[in-house]
Amino acid sequence: MSKLIHVEIDDAGLPTPTPEIEQERKVAIFDLLEDNSFEIPRDDVPDGPYRLGLAIRERRLVFDVQTEAKDPAAEFHLSLGPFRQVVKDYFQICESYFDAVKKLPPSQIEAIDMGRRGIHNEGARVLQERLEGKAEIDIDTARRLFTLICVLHFGG
Repeated sequence: MSKLIHVEIDDAGLPTPTPEIEQERKVAIFDLLEDNSFEIPRDDVPDGPYRLGLAIRERRLVFDVQTEAKDPAAEFHLSLGPFRQVVKDYFQICESYFDAVKKLPPSQIEAIDMGRRGIHNEGARVLQERLEGKAEIDIDTARRLFTLICVLHFGG
């Protein structure tokens, strides 16, 4: 399978992310580049590896895919609508998790973290569905990309 070798987030015009969100973004990009699968199932698109640019333009999520040599490969525009609720739920539970880490016992932190992972998995599943026919990604790649979508969706 093809893979991503570079990921760039176009956050122009977005508020500065909180330290927690910035850390999540850095970890997601690092993990994504370490291990991912990203294949475009069309004969008219060059094989990877690929460079990926993520942005929100005109209230749509944009995947700008380029070859390793920075030649255009594909561009997908996805509606943000299907992501809104799961992203909102994810951010709410992340806030609870960050607060819990500061003051709750490990058993309660673990319960909140399990909920956070469940919502994260749901977001990854939605992303895989939305990319169907455009890009094939595994669940780990979808999870990491979902984290980056959350950062963009909520403007940092």
